[in-house]
Amino acid sequence: MAYKSLLSVLTDSKNADTSLRQLIALAQSQDAHADVLCLGVDRTQTGYYYAGASAMVLQESLAQAQDEATQILNKATEILATSDVRWSADEGIAQIADLGRHVAHRARFSDLVILPRPYGDGCGPEIETVVEASLFEGHSPVLVMPNDHEPQGRPATIMVAWNESEESLTAIRQALPFLVAADQVRVVVIDPPTHGPERSDPGGMLSQMLARHGVRCEIDVLSKTMTRVSDVLNRHAMDTGADMIVMGAYGHSRLREAILGGATRNMLEHAKIPVFMAH
Repeated sequence: MAYKSLLSVLTDSKNADTSLRQLIALAQSQDAHADVLCLGVDRTQTGYYYAGASAMVLQESLAQAQDEATQILNKATEILATSDVRWSADEGIAQIADLGRHVAHRARFSDLVILPRPYGDGCGPEIETVVEASLFEGHSPVLVMPNDHEPQGRPATIMVAWNESEESLTAIRQALPFLVAADQVRVVVIDPPTHGPERSDPGGMLSQMLARHGVRCEIDVLSKTMTRVSDVLNRHAMDTGADMIVMGAYGHSRLREAILGGATRNMLEHAKIPVFMAH
């Protein structure tokens, strides 16, 4: 089992390096094909222009988006050309309101999408749209890379966040190529329920399933000693020297997480190591 079609969607040349180098590292370790979609984003919304606005304004926005796409493509080509992996790179432009459709069309035919972190300094709103379109409309797992993180083809220690949800189990199944190859997998359960099928053996059935695939795993049962679950996960990942976190994405609605916050959004904001997510 391996990832054979890898995709990275880039909308800004300034935060492209980490994703591209991770894409190359994974393509080498998985003997995969690396695809890069370089999108210039037209951030205007034509439906909200004032009456009589000049067509020159629209043309200028499109020309700027095309220039951005060309810059990203040039950077991607420069980095990929120095590698020995099979790769392809395409450019295009999309309006911000229609960005998700273009991303989802490519993501649905990919085994894994490698993307920069959507929150933080220098991150525009389009990166969040790319992440969500890959997960929801593209039905593809996503590997989110913190800026300036060293690429790794085979994470040695992986932390799995387990809460018995469908999203968690989907992420774990999608991450099996990483889990099987890892030296150690730590299944983390935070405040397991006192009533339920796993009340006497938190994570037991999951660890049995993984062991049958040859995964070397341990179970860590933690208390929620911090306000946010994501903070507990991040701290434990640092304490155990994890190279990657695997977790389900958006157990609550995206709107609720955008307004009130949630484990997915907080993790994407604060994680210091790559986060593998699926929905």
